[in-house]
Amino acid sequence: MKKVIVMMTAAMFLLMGCKEKSDVPNNGKGNGNGTPTVLLTKEISPESLVRIYEALGVEAKGRVAIKMSTGEGSNPNYLKPELIKDLVFKVDGTIVECNTAYSSGPGNEQDDRNSSANHWKVIERHGFTKLFPVDIMDEYDEIRIPVKDTTNIKYDIVGGHIANYDFMIALNHFKGHPMGGYGGALKNLSIGCGSQNGKAYIHSAGKMNKLDMGKLWTPEYIGNQDGFLESMAAAAQAVVNYFEKKQGIIYINVMNNMSIDCDCVDHPEPVKLEDYGILASTDPVALDQACIDIINQQKVTAKNDPTDLLNRIDKQHGIHTIEHAEKIGLGSRQYTLVNIDDNK
Repeated sequence: MKKVIVMMTAAMFLLMGCKEKSDVPNNGKGNGNGTPTVLLTKEISPESLVRIYEALGVEAKGRVAIKMSTGEGSNPNYLKPELIKDLVFKVDGTIVECNTAYSSGPGNEQDDRNSSANHWKVIERHGFTKLFPVDIMDEYDEIRIPVKDTTNIKYDIVGGHIANYDFMIALNHFKGHPMGGYGGALKNLSIGCGSQNGKAYIHSAGKMNKLDMGKLWTPEYIGNQDGFLESMAAAAQAVVNYFEKKQGIIYINVMNNMSIDCDCVDHPEPVKLEDYGILASTDPVALDQACIDIINQQKVTAKNDPTDLLNRIDKQHGIHTIEHAEKIGLGSRQYTLVNIDDNK
């Protein structure tokens, strides 16, 4: 089986053991050797989610958007309200989403999120509105924000309500993805924050800036896989730059319920990987790379098999999103992994 490239720094720290919590810098941005820090806790709980947020040392200020996927209608793998509630309450955050650019198919209309009316029903059914304020950012409008990398797209089209927030927590469920190979921070920032038109623009690598379901999935528009992945990296950078000019942005990846399919898939493939933990960083590239490296390090057992996920990442060239994100200056694939459980 072809393996996704494992970065030397990550492999070294995973094999040698993680550094002590005392090595975590106050701002979470570096460790004195020029590489960003990625924090890790093996505990997946509401309390540990708050603890890793606090360990980053970056306070969520002002009006806080928590960008996450609330899950396709019949998908069981999304991050549950019970898991995220303590963090959302602590930062007084609003769960933010955007509508999808596809249907779940005939007979599954009740699971669709491709209209605000249907999306609200799914969000409610999944229990989010009982606990939190929720905002579908492209329910009424969209805006264009600038991109630095214009290789494929000339701007990023995002939900218009993004302008209502000062700080973003990208709360990402790490797992596979049918088109991108994997889903983590970079996908949640790009496709996740994109309006329906924005999703079409990214998926078509800049060929279509207005959703047309009759054309979107045709070879004429969908066929440049690396262009799509590069467009995701560019759009992610646009969202990062947008919030860096305001109060800031941080990134948290939860490695649980890891199917090879995304939370956007109505009936995902079975989960074959055991839950691993929660990782966080102020560098989204380092964060996603660390999760990829962890999957690469997993040994095949009766209860834990990374084979299908690694094959999907390879097939879709998913690592290219991370490669391009580093190339355009969004972050670093080299990092230092720090286990905050060491000093509990």
